[in-house]
Amino acid sequence: MKKILLTLAIGLITVGALHAQGGNVAAFSYSMGFGTGDMGDFISKPSFRGFNFDYRRMVTANIGVGTSIGWNVFYEELPKGTYTLGNESLTGKQFRYSNNVPMLASISYYLKPGETLSPFFGLGIGTMYTRRNTDMNLYTIEQEAWNFLLQPEVGLLYSLGNGAALFASAKYNQGFAAGSELTESQSYFTLNIGFAFHN
Repeated sequence: MKKILLTLAIGLITVGALHAQGGNVAAFSYSMGFGTGDMGDFISKPSFRGFNFDYRRMVTANIGVGTSIGWNVFYEELPKGTYTLGNESLTGKQFRYSNNVPMLASISYYLKPGETLSPFFGLGIGTMYTRRNTDMNLYTIEQEAWNFLLQPEVGLLYSLGNGAALFASAKYNQGFAAGSELTESQSYFTLNIGFAFHN
């Protein structure tokens, strides 16, 4: 948990410092996640605990480059039953968690910069830290991985005036298999809504 909080703090400081410069867009958004593939098999319920920081430095009127960092927590409680964990079978309730922290270099293209409603699309390339926990009775299994990550995104900026805007986007975090603990790729879809600040 300390690793995650430290990573997010560094990301927040970086976004704040970059936003002090001119010609940029910085956004903070609440994020809802929906697991796919192996992550969706492990936890079928959506995540309602997540947020993102996004920063884009405008290099032209339409193109912004920068960074994205986020955190989504997935959780599910399974009913009492007999579950096989490795070579052992245990009876009881099972509690499953997945903490996911994507960190990317990103590029976005804004279709109508300067207008009240500006759609955009983009792509991020980076890494995602994943920590998966399975708790049952007195036992816990913890698995970690750093995955190579691609993150396509589509979204909208709705200007409120005075450099503020409403921000909404959809992202797909496509993690690739990595490490010896979590051998399957970890991927999920997010819906994000929040505020952006631009100048």
